[in-house]
Amino acid sequence: MDYKKIVAEEIQKLVAEHLTYDQVYQLLEVPKYTEHGDVAFPAFALAKALRKAPQAIAGELAEQLAHAYIEKVEPIGPYVNVFLNKKAVTDTVLHEIAAEQGEFGTANIGLGGNVPIDMSSPNIAKPISMGHLRSTVIGNALANIMKKVGYNPIKINHLGDWGTQFGKLIVAYKLWGSEEKVKAEPINELLTLYVRFHAEAEENDELNDEARAWFKKLEDGDEEALHLWTWFRSESLQEFMKIYDMLGITFDSFNGEAFYNDKMDEVVELLDNAGILTQDRGATIVDLEKYNLNPALIKKSDGATLYITRDLAAAIYRKRTYDFSMSLYVVGNEQSNHFKQLKAVLKELGYDWAEDMHHVPFGLITQGGKKLSTRQGKVILLEEVLNEATDLSLKQINEKNPTLENKEEVAKAVGVGAVVFHDLKNDRLNNFDFDLEEVVQFEGETGPYVQYTNARGLSILRKADAELETAYDLGLDDAYAWEVVKLLNNFPEIILQAYEKFEPSVVAKYTIQLSQAFNKYYGNTKVLVEDDQRNARLVLVKAVTTILQEGLRLLGVQSPEKM
Repeated sequence: MDYKKIVAEEIQKLVAEHLTYDQVYQLLEVPKYTEHGDVAFPAFALAKALRKAPQAIAGELAEQLAHAYIEKVEPIGPYVNVFLNKKAVTDTVLHEIAAEQGEFGTANIGLGGNVPIDMSSPNIAKPISMGHLRSTVIGNALANIMKKVGYNPIKINHLGDWGTQFGKLIVAYKLWGSEEKVKAEPINELLTLYVRFHAEAEENDELNDEARAWFKKLEDGDEEALHLWTWFRSESLQEFMKIYDMLGITFDSFNGEAFYNDKMDEVVELLDNAGILTQDRGATIVDLEKYNLNPALIKKSDGATLYITRDLAAAIYRKRTYDFSMSLYVVGNEQSNHFKQLKAVLKELGYDWAEDMHHVPFGLITQGGKKLSTRQGKVILLEEVLNEATDLSLKQINEKNPTLENKEEVAKAVGVGAVVFHDLKNDRLNNFDFDLEEVVQFEGETGPYVQYTNARGLSILRKADAELETAYDLGLDDAYAWEVVKLLNNFPEIILQAYEKFEPSVVAKYTIQLSQAFNKYYGNTKVLVEDDQRNARLVLVKAVTTILQEGLRLLGVQSPEKM
C-alpha cells in the first residue's frame, strides 16, 4: 500500500487552495528517526501563501489531520509528523502479500515490449574469466527486473566469434594441433595453441602472413576454414555452457560478431546514401563534431570494417527483428565513448529509436585494489572461483549443520549465489575488491546471510506446523514487526527504482536490510508463543520468506529451503 499517497490526499484536502496533490506528495519525507513518525510534511511550502510561521501552520494541520490509517499527528517545529496506525497498515500489507505471493511488486509498465539485452559476450577459444562475471550477472538480473515490470527481455550473448585471431588459430591448429586434445579440453588447448602462435610469430613473421591469408579464406567462405571455425566455436560454446549452467543463466540468442558479416555492406550503403560518409587519410569516417565526439571510423584505409560498423548492423537488425521498446548494452565503463558514437551515427541516419538504446556501464572487479589479472596476463577463471566458493560454503555447512541433507547441492547454491550476490550488491558503476573468504561468509552483508535468513524463516514455519489463516485480522503493533512491515511494503518501490536506474544493487541492498530487520524481530519476539497474535506473526514470517525469495530470484540467486 502507498501510505504516502493516503497522507498526501488528506493533507491536500486541507491545503487545496495552495498546493496540488502532486506537490504535496513530492514534499513528503520519511523522517530519519522513528520517534519522529513515519511520514513528515514540511510546512515551509505554505508559509508565503498563508503569511504565517511554518511552526504555526504545522500546529494547525496536525490538529485537523485524521484517517483510519493514521494513529496520531504531532507538530515538531515546522514539520507535521504523521504516525501511522501500525495494526491497520500491517493488516493491509500482510493481506496483500499473502494474496499476491511472489507476484507482489509486479507491474505492467513495459506492456510486453521487447528489450534486447547485450550481455556476457566472451571470446571464442578463450576462457570465461572473472572479467566476464559483471556483464553476465548484471545483464541477467536486469532481464529479470524488466520482466517483473512488464517487458519481454531478450538475452543476447554477442559472442566474440570473428576476427584475425581465427586465422592465427587455424594456422596454429594445422601446425601443432590435435583433434583429440581439442575435444578433451577445448578452451585450454585452443588457448595454448593461440599463445604458442604468438610466441612463434615473434621469431617468424611469415606466420602472421599465413594467419591473414587463412582469415581471408574464412571471410571468403573456404570450406576447410569454415569447418575449423565452426568446430572451434561449437567446442568453445559447450565449455561456456557449463559455466552458464553453474550460474543458472540462459540466453535467447548467441548471434555474435560473425552473424553480422553479411549485414555490414548495407550499413555502409545506408551511410553513403545519407551523405554522411567522408574520407580522412584513406579511412572512411562519419564526422560527429556536432555531438562533441571524435569521428566514427567506419572503414580502415585497407577497406576492413570495424566494431562500430558491426554494432550499427546489430542495432539495425535488432530494431527490425524485435521492434524493441528499448535496447540495453551491459558493457564495461571503458566503452562509453563507443556507445555515444554508435547512437550519434544512428541519429545521423535519422533513426529516432537510437534514443531507446542505453549503455549500462559497470566498474571493474579488483583484488587488493588492482585489476584482476597479473602482468603476465594470467586471468582468474570464473569456473575456478565458483568451484572454490562452493567448497568454502560446504566447509561452513559441515561446521554449522553437518547432518543437512543434499549438502553438496545446497553448498553449490550458496557458493555460486555468494559470488553473484557480491557482484550485484555493489553499485554498478563502482569498482569493487573481491575477497572470496569474505564473500562466502554466512554473517555480514552477504548472499549467504540473506539465504540463511530465508531458510531460518522457513524453519520457523515448519516448526509451527500450522495452517496460516489470512482471512482474519493480521494487525501487529510492536516496534520490531513495524520495521519489517515498512520494508515489506516498500518492495514494489524498490523494483521500480532498480528498473529506472538499471541498478540491481537496489534489490540486493534491500534484501540485506529486510534480513537484518527480520533477524532483529526474531531475536526480540517469541514468534511461536500461543496467543491471539501467533497467526499474524507467522503470516509476517511467511511474507518475509516470500519477498526474500523473490528478491533473490530477481538477482539470479537460489534460495535453499534448509541451510
